[in-house]
Amino acid sequence: MIRTTLLALVAGVSVSLGPVSHASPADAARAGHVEPVFAVVDKTSISLRDYEAAFSNAARQKFYHGKPPEAEVAALQREVGGNLVNAVLLGAEAKRRGLQPDSVAVRRMIEGYEARYKDSDVWKKERARLIPDLTRKLSEDSLIRQLEVQVRNLPAPGEPEARAYYDAHPEKFTQPEQVHVSVILLKVDPSSPTAVWRKTEEEGRAIVKQLRAGTQFAQVAKLRSGDPSAEKGGDMGYIHRGMLPDGAQEAVDKLKPGSISDPVHLLEGIAVFRLEGRKPAQRMAFVDVRERAAGLVQREASEQAWQGLIAKLRKDVPIRVDESRFLPLATKTAVNK
Repeated sequence: MIRTTLLALVAGVSVSLGPVSHASPADAARAGHVEPVFAVVDKTSISLRDYEAAFSNAARQKFYHGKPPEAEVAALQREVGGNLVNAVLLGAEAKRRGLQPDSVAVRRMIEGYEARYKDSDVWKKERARLIPDLTRKLSEDSLIRQLEVQVRNLPAPGEPEARAYYDAHPEKFTQPEQVHVSVILLKVDPSSPTAVWRKTEEEGRAIVKQLRAGTQFAQVAKLRSGDPSAEKGGDMGYIHRGMLPDGAQEAVDKLKPGSISDPVHLLEGIAVFRLEGRKPAQRMAFVDVRERAAGLVQREASEQAWQGLIAKLRKDVPIRVDESRFLPLATKTAVNK
């Protein structure tokens, strides 16, 4: 793993850390060559090499499971390109505001690379080339982090704002329905043959017949159930919707308090449920969720402020992107013509 990371660094710092340098066209001309350009943000160019390195890194992380659909690749291409443009815009804005990189933190990170790869021949060979680019990239990241902290640092909302949010989003402050259930689980190894499953289901049907005839559920659970709740007579207590497997949830949804389900096939075996009671969904009082409501208000306002800054910079600064590098976005096509 370490060797893979190091090779990525040597191949180009941007492969593992994103774009490391943005040169203006004039700088490139003075250097005696013109590198293919992916985008121009105001007077700053993002090279095609930096874009391809950033996309390669993002694709490895997102599509590690295999070859992705073209639509997903196309979306990721635009996301990566947008992030590179945003990094240039935000870095320039940070400098415009007079922010300075945290040189101490940058130095510590460089020291971390030095310590991690000190015994690597590849690092020793490429170190002189990598260190300046690493330092530049880490400094740019430091500026953007400081800008983000500054933009997101908004005053805490007052109670009127928290109350308004609480009133506007009742679903975020409502406890879902809870059901009180008991279970008898006849355990079956998932790899067991069909005959074993059929026999166990027959046992479950016999138990259901006994229970509906008046046999105590808790007594049978203690004797027969393989669920951890057996020692409590099968009592699972109150649980939220979604805590049971789909098949079990469907069976419980059909029950009235005191009624017994038919045998239910689960991954662990055959189960029989008894519904003890229900607690309907209930909205929590504002006094109990005041702090949470205020936190949600502040989080949303913080995100709006940050995204608003990015949108403003994109509107105010000329941007040109070579979109010929992107796969076409998926379009809706007619089916069953």
